[in-house]
Amino acid sequence: MIDGVLSEAAALRARREPYVLATVVWSQRPVSGKPGAKALVLADGRVKGWVGGSCSEPLVVQEAMQALEDGRPRLLHLGPRGEEQGSREGVVVRSITCASEGAVEVFLEPALAPPLVVAVGRAPLVRVFVSMARELGFDTAIVERDPVPPAELAEPHTEVQALLELDKLGVGPDSFVVVATMGRYDEDAIEAALATDAAYIGLVASRRRGEAVLSTLRTAGVPEERLARVKFPAGLDLGAIAHEEIAVAILAELVQERASEGTTRHRAPELEHAVDPVCGMTVVASSTGDTASHGDARYFFCSSGCRRRFKADPEQFA
Repeated sequence: MIDGVLSEAAALRARREPYVLATVVWSQRPVSGKPGAKALVLADGRVKGWVGGSCSEPLVVQEAMQALEDGRPRLLHLGPRGEEQGSREGVVVRSITCASEGAVEVFLEPALAPPLVVAVGRAPLVRVFVSMARELGFDTAIVERDPVPPAELAEPHTEVQALLELDKLGVGPDSFVVVATMGRYDEDAIEAALATDAAYIGLVASRRRGEAVLSTLRTAGVPEERLARVKFPAGLDLGAIAHEEIAVAILAELVQERASEGTTRHRAPELEHAVDPVCGMTVVASSTGDTASHGDARYFFCSSGCRRRFKADPEQFA
């Protein structure tokens, strides 16, 4: 089970999909989650693996979503009501209100992919730029539309991708696209970048050249609000500098953008929560199969036991 969870975590990392690794670090009988048990909480609230049953899992999911939001790990203590007092500093304490006894502590470790930098083109500054971006912890990729000479393919960190498939690279709100095609296909590259929701799109070009590129795209029908996303010349204004130094100016601007916009943070989806009318537990409505209708309302339950008690006497709980 643990090997399967870790293998799945590796696959998620390769796809740049965020998740939370949940590990049971302490338990007090009787609980089903034992120390060392692991599970993955995915960005949509699904759980793969096992750290506890119906009483604890919804609370683990809720706190995991918070961990994805702020990017900080935390220790979650789940136990009977009344343990909130005297809790340890830095430990999140949540009450289990169902009939189960015992307690469990789960360490929640969010895993967020580093921001992605995609450089389009094969100008000399691209190699310098990508190399420095890697050193600063960015994920990187190089994209080139035209055939690449074999000698360049042998260079380290060279990833040749199809230009019009930036989305398949995982380009999203935490990504930066820098176009350095040096006039060869600036318009095609910018149009491909605008088809994504990248946080930053920069064009390595003079202001005059950049205006010409936007004018061509404007004539082709690209809306003005989309063209406004393009930053040119890309990078901080450091004056007249060499091409390799332009790479430094661009990277400095990306670091500035990352710091100001918080592009490493994940915006967790809004999950629908409901309170089990029998035991008072908060459950994720989309992940429980125990539901019942009474009157015009639909009710969600942490387990089949609560659902059965409700259906036996719905007026008592509704």
